[in-house]
Amino acid sequence: MSTAPRFRHGLVVGKFYPPHVGHAWLIDEAAARCDRVTVVVAASSVETISLENRVRWLAWHHAATPHVTVVGAVDDHPVDYDDPDVWDLHMAVFTGAVAEVAPGVPVDAVFSGEPYGDELARRLGAEHHMLDRTELPTSGTAARADLVGTWATLLPEARVDLARRIVVVGAESTGTTTLATALAHHLGAPLVGEYGRSFSAAKLARARQEAAAAGRPAPAFDEVTWTTDEFTHIAAEQQAGMDRAAVAHPMVVADTDGLATSVWHDRYIGGPHRPALVLARVRPPCLYLLTSPDGVAFEDDGLRDGEHVRTAMTATFAAVLADQDVPWALLEGTPTVRLARAVALVLEHAGPTELADPL
Repeated sequence: MSTAPRFRHGLVVGKFYPPHVGHAWLIDEAAARCDRVTVVVAASSVETISLENRVRWLAWHHAATPHVTVVGAVDDHPVDYDDPDVWDLHMAVFTGAVAEVAPGVPVDAVFSGEPYGDELARRLGAEHHMLDRTELPTSGTAARADLVGTWATLLPEARVDLARRIVVVGAESTGTTTLATALAHHLGAPLVGEYGRSFSAAKLARARQEAAAAGRPAPAFDEVTWTTDEFTHIAAEQQAGMDRAAVAHPMVVADTDGLATSVWHDRYIGGPHRPALVLARVRPPCLYLLTSPDGVAFEDDGLRDGEHVRTAMTATFAAVLADQDVPWALLEGTPTVRLARAVALVLEHAGPTELADPL
């Protein structure tokens, strides 16, 4: 990173549509040369990604650099670098945004990777630092044209939100893991396993170890006592696993999520689990797939209540899914039939995100 002389106040302006590593590099370069940096995200109302999300992603990415401030501004003016009247309109937007976060602090350096930075700096009475972006792996135009192909160049914070998520849910021993595994393999997507299952196995092992030490009989799974805090932990870990997978791939298949965790909380403790539901709604999936118990033989692996609860739990899942805004479907039949239906539903509801052209 450059060690050029420091400026009092640097400015970076852009659409950041979507924000990528080139944008981060530009902001980092400005931060290295300035006592403070204002980043103005200028978004138009015709663009697909919200202004709020772009500001949030950039602010979070640069959170460890406290002298960088990100501010958003709606800029629906046409782009014409040769029209001084249009420039006046844009400058009103830019200077108004800067005044919100740095009132009375003049901009003395503009950082950009485009020739328009010359005019922007001139109008601010500042020095323009045009950085060479020719060696960077992407641009906003390239990312908009092929979001999936340029996935690794987007900021991780953006990838977490933009990834398409498919969640498979269902009662015990109804083929949820079988379907989730097959679907992830078919799509070439990462599979996020059921964290609650591994947690349950460890909890039962611990309970049996404690019973053995106290000279008591080993408890069965339905004799283990649960707490609401444990369900909070399970939901948080499941969400974290999905988020990590989203950074790596634009499509994620998950075997359960926070919504399902809330259903199981109701089963074991009573009542929905609000924190788990909140987590599920922070980054809702594009599609829920509910597995039916019909035609699936019950397998008791020591971590299940029993075959008698499958039908009732499936009905509970269906009622909960019907009460939220995400598309869902009940899958029945053989594993092959279920997978074919799931793939068709993914194509219908979870295709790649398409970004509208900017102004």
